[in-house]
Amino acid sequence: DHIKNVTDSFVSLGHWPSAGSFGVNTDILATNPMNLSVVLGVLIFFGKGVDLLDNRKERILNTIQNSEELHEGAIEWLENAQVGLRKVEMETDQFRVNGYSEIEREKLNLINSTYKILEQLENYKNETIYFD
Repeated sequence: DHIKNVTDSFVSLGHWPSAGSFGVNTDILATNPMNLSVVLGVLIFFGKGVDLLDNRKERILNTIQNSEELHEGAIEWLENAQVGLRKVEMETDQFRVNGYSEIEREKLNLINSTYKILEQLENYKNETIYFD
């Protein structure tokens, strides 16, 4: 019974005059351009939102691409820095080995020259004693 009242009220809306009041126009030919304009308006309104979303999506994709390029550049820089570090470490090790070798050589030379000086002093002492 309640549904019949609702249906009757909608049917009665179709018979109200449209001058100054709201009514439902049941003439399909008259309402079709109005409906199309409403649908087009809605599509245009939401179509702008899609454009904004596309622009935002494009900016996000560009940001991601730029970040990936920066990441690759940072990885390349890090690899170059690691190669440079290994080179410096090898040079340091080589310098250390060469430095120790040089120190050992100098030490041996000093010891040998000290022995020679001591030997010469001993010989000089012996010669001095022999002449006395």
